[in-house]
Amino acid sequence: MEDDDALRFAMDTLVRSFGRETLLFSSAEEFLASGHIADTACVLSDIMMDGMSGIAMHEKMLELGYTTPMLFVTSFPARHLTAQAMTNGALAVLSKPVDPDVISHWLALVLDSPRQPPVAG
Repeated sequence: MEDDDALRFAMDTLVRSFGRETLLFSSAEEFLASGHIADTACVLSDIMMDGMSGIAMHEKMLELGYTTPMLFVTSFPARHLTAQAMTNGALAVLSKPVDPDVISHWLALVLDSPRQPPVAG
């Protein structure tokens, strides 16, 4: 999830360049209402967005019983937000601009299996 259109499409292009399928959402609320939570292999989300934050979205997913792997990106790497995300089980909190090799590494850890569902972002 990314509420900035240009960044969302840039991240989509990057993830697709790794041969991964993607689903794009402009907000946490849009993703939660999409019906795609159960068939998403990994979520790549900004922490700070208009409306619901990425962390609040992750907490809602956990409440609903979804333990989908989460990768967060942020332009504002505050310790308390990183700590909260990691306490909730996030795989990583990455600072923007994100190194493409770092994204590739994390996605490979999560997705390299016989079945590769889409990455929501």
